[in-house]
Amino acid sequence: MRPMEPKGHQPPAQKRRRHHHGVYVVELADQVWNEPRFRAANPNYRLGKPFVYVGMTGLDPDLRFDKHKAGIQANRFVFAYGLRLLPALYEVYNPMPYEAAREMEVELAIGLREAGYGVWQA
Repeated sequence: MRPMEPKGHQPPAQKRRRHHHGVYVVELADQVWNEPRFRAANPNYRLGKPFVYVGMTGLDPDLRFDKHKAGIQANRFVFAYGLRLLPALYEVYNPMPYEAAREMEVELAIGLREAGYGVWQA
């Protein structure tokens, strides 16, 4: 039997579960629309809506974006066409557990597509 821990006791750092995953959205340049695969993935794109990439990461979104732009584990559309992060579209969801981030990546991409955005989600 485990002894009672004092009220307010925090377990050691390695045992504490901190949620550090999240989703992020990158605005893509308009030229991405000239990519046949991107265009085919967005048959219901509404003229004037942004083009975006939706991803998930265990890193800070700024660091993950920098890695894309440096070509490190980069999505080719973000590498070639990524302009900036759009935190207004994702900050409310972060941080979260890994599985929740995986699910939210898909849900967020679906929601943005339904709103007429051009979306790439890996």
